[in-house]
Amino acid sequence: MQGEQEQGHQRSDDHEADALVWHRIAGLDELPEGRVKTVVAGTTSICLTHYEGRYGALDNRCPHQGGPLGEGSIEKGWLRCPWHGWDYCPHTGQSPGGYDETVRTFPLEVREDGIWVGIAAEKPHQQTVSDVMVETMVNWGVRWVFGMVGHSNLPLADAVRRATERGDLGYVAIRHEGAAAFAASAYGKLTGTPAACLTIAGPGATNLLTGLWDAKVDRAPILALTGQVDTQVLGPGAFQEIDQNKAFSGVARFSQPVQRDSRHVELMNLACKSALLERDVAHLVFPDEVQGLPVPDARPGGPEGRLTQRDIAPPAAQLERAAEMVRRAERPVIIVGHGARFSMPDITRLAEQLGAPVVTTFKGKGLISDHHPLGCGVLGRSGTPIASWFMNESDLLLVFGASFSNHTGITTHKPIVQVDYDPMALGKFHRVDAPVWGEIAVTCGLLHEALFGAGAGAPKASDQRGEVAERWAIWRAEKESREHDRSGRGISSASVFAAMNRHTPPNAILAVDVGNNTYSFGRYFECREHSVLMSGYLGSLGLGYPAALGAWAATRSDERFAGRPVVAITGDGGFGQYLAEVTTAVHHDMDITHLLLNNSELGKISKEQRAIELDVWQTSLTNPNFADFVSSCGGVGIRVTQVDELDEALERAFAHRGPVTVEVMTDAVLV
Repeated sequence: MQGEQEQGHQRSDDHEADALVWHRIAGLDELPEGRVKTVVAGTTSICLTHYEGRYGALDNRCPHQGGPLGEGSIEKGWLRCPWHGWDYCPHTGQSPGGYDETVRTFPLEVREDGIWVGIAAEKPHQQTVSDVMVETMVNWGVRWVFGMVGHSNLPLADAVRRATERGDLGYVAIRHEGAAAFAASAYGKLTGTPAACLTIAGPGATNLLTGLWDAKVDRAPILALTGQVDTQVLGPGAFQEIDQNKAFSGVARFSQPVQRDSRHVELMNLACKSALLERDVAHLVFPDEVQGLPVPDARPGGPEGRLTQRDIAPPAAQLERAAEMVRRAERPVIIVGHGARFSMPDITRLAEQLGAPVVTTFKGKGLISDHHPLGCGVLGRSGTPIASWFMNESDLLLVFGASFSNHTGITTHKPIVQVDYDPMALGKFHRVDAPVWGEIAVTCGLLHEALFGAGAGAPKASDQRGEVAERWAIWRAEKESREHDRSGRGISSASVFAAMNRHTPPNAILAVDVGNNTYSFGRYFECREHSVLMSGYLGSLGLGYPAALGAWAATRSDERFAGRPVVAITGDGGFGQYLAEVTTAVHHDMDITHLLLNNSELGKISKEQRAIELDVWQTSLTNPNFADFVSSCGGVGIRVTQVDELDEALERAFAHRGPVTVEVMTDAVLV
């Protein structure tokens, strides 16, 4: 030791010295004379100064407004704050001219191996508002947070950090808050349980809105946690202040500020309960000064005693009316939508007993395998001729969890039994013959008992399995013929998805974006045990890749999806909106296989312009080489320009562990 500098940092007694923890913060020749820099000792940020041959260690935070003194400079013997120019002695932290603002200093020693500073031993962490609310969120089953850490959510983010270090949460650091909301929305759609998205105030909060609307309209549970400016400056228009209550009023079923005197645990209990039971958006606003308030005696909450069973049976009269209609039908067809995604074992059992074809809405694609003897693919604009043929030939439609969207095109000219857990969904756009309100799996089981139980009259339904096989043979022959279409302007969608049918793992989770790629996927790809994620009612371009981030998270925390491959399917238009999230996938070592259909065009919009006899205008895109871009980010990029390259590229992609993108140069017309 070369001896302590005489700078007012002498230790008062041995007991005080023993309480200090010493940290080496710089080398002897690291900081030139007359300069300052920021260093860190443990978790303490320090402004290290070197002036007139002496070193000083000051608190890095200016007592005026918190400016970083280590980014300032020494001018005429005074350390000047870079924010507002306030001056302090670089050795003692005293203000000039009798001003009473003083910067705290730390004991400093110059030793043979460098410059050391003494910091008081860190006190044990004291539980905060954020801690107890995050623990409550975990108790409600939240397992993932997608977000971005920033200046107005730091104590809240620190509570999330502690939960991740305990193994209670997973955290994905995204590049754009919109991707966080899309990822959490996809997680909710897939699992039925909420994930959280974390942002700062102002633009961070507003960037969530599109993804939150996607979750809302597709009835996916999701939790939004947004920072906010200090309460004392709320109202006049502080930096990054927006009225979050107004901004989120349309999208959030539950939205509340977390205030100093709030019942903090109860707020999180209600937010999680609302997200789960309402299958909707819950939002909590965390003012900066509230997040870190100590609450040493608070106990986290949870769902115990707060939830009821949701397997509600329908009214007996409605059930009997539906059963009688099914009993009389000779050619019933079952239609399943996204709302039936957790009830498929019961629906499939009923279909097999009836011999009834099962068609799905586009949002319901994959709920029954296209290789099941009764699976008939998708109905509507993105669908197969098989599905529409059976609907048209039916004498009864038995509809589970579908909304009757005009994109699906469920005919109103057939007798209809509609089953849904939401009474507002029943007969929403037109009358139906038998609206049945009840949880779908329960209702389906009761229908099965009414039709096939002891003493039940035998249904008249004919077994249509043979016709299903016949219609598939016709459609598969048509698809194969389209594989040979060539335009000279790129590879056709029929060829792309024929190759995907050959190589995609049968249990993959497929996150599908919006655009021509979506229509082609619905028409040409044949699902097996796949799960499909998409932006259903909102139809938001850009969802595909962020949704794959959410799906990957589900494979890490939900045993139902453990070990399943994750595939993103996008066009160049959608991927262009969130292409930086490739770096998120690389950063977290996510095993995501990405199929990118690049036609250098917003092809779906061009198609719509032509359909109403308008000029094609402003739909062409200027793209990078996406495969090279992905490779530059640390992933694997493969570009395909010829049909005969598809199989090898996909084999290589699915064999790779980590983020990989297969960029296929496609034709905007041959879809």
